[in-house]
Amino acid sequence: MYTLYIANKNYSSWSLRPWVLMQTLGIPFEERLAPFGQGPDGHDFRGFSPSGKVPCLHDGATVVWDSLAIVEYLAERHAGVWPTEGAARAFARSAAAEMHSGYATLRQACSMTCGLRVRLHRIGADLQKDLQRLQEVWRDGLARFGGPFLAGSTFGALDAFFAPVAFRIQTYGLELGRPAMEYQARLLGLPAMQRWYEAALSETWRDAAHDQEACAAGTVLEDLRRAAGA
Repeated sequence: MYTLYIANKNYSSWSLRPWVLMQTLGIPFEERLAPFGQGPDGHDFRGFSPSGKVPCLHDGATVVWDSLAIVEYLAERHAGVWPTEGAARAFARSAAAEMHSGYATLRQACSMTCGLRVRLHRIGADLQKDLQRLQEVWRDGLARFGGPFLAGSTFGALDAFFAPVAFRIQTYGLELGRPAMEYQARLLGLPAMQRWYEAALSETWRDAAHDQEACAAGTVLEDLRRAAGA
């Protein structure tokens, strides 16, 4: 059985991608959670991850790190990760790669923290540009391949790559167009996403760096997380 190493569910957007994909597609794995803020440099991931980052997948003696590499590794062994139809598969791979390497301002201005509700101080031009591009990709995928997911009728890797954005929209109260908001609600309603969210709220770990990013971005309106150290 696979072993998937992840960090805090409240913060770790990269960990969410393979986790929600494997959960939704029914790919069995054992979860190992290593919280942020452990070890001399703030993280203690080098014991299981060559890059010192999460997520990291172990398959016996084979170790796969980086969320995109993990998805491709799974796609070689399991059906349903990418669409079977050529045009949909090309779109899914392109949009997932764009999400993997792009949207820098969205990541920086709206870091993932599932349990907070934050009103942004401002939405600058660069963030607005990322949000506009996000809506373009979502609208294009839903229109071209018929929905309800971005590359067709079933959840796959592309949806998993955008799953953290659904939490970001919720946390920061971002207002997008109707198709985008309906798709975001669809992601949040997935059983695996609900399980991740419930676990994130129940965590008592805190990582100062992540919390400071959210506080710097705006005014914290609500903290839904279980009390630290409870």
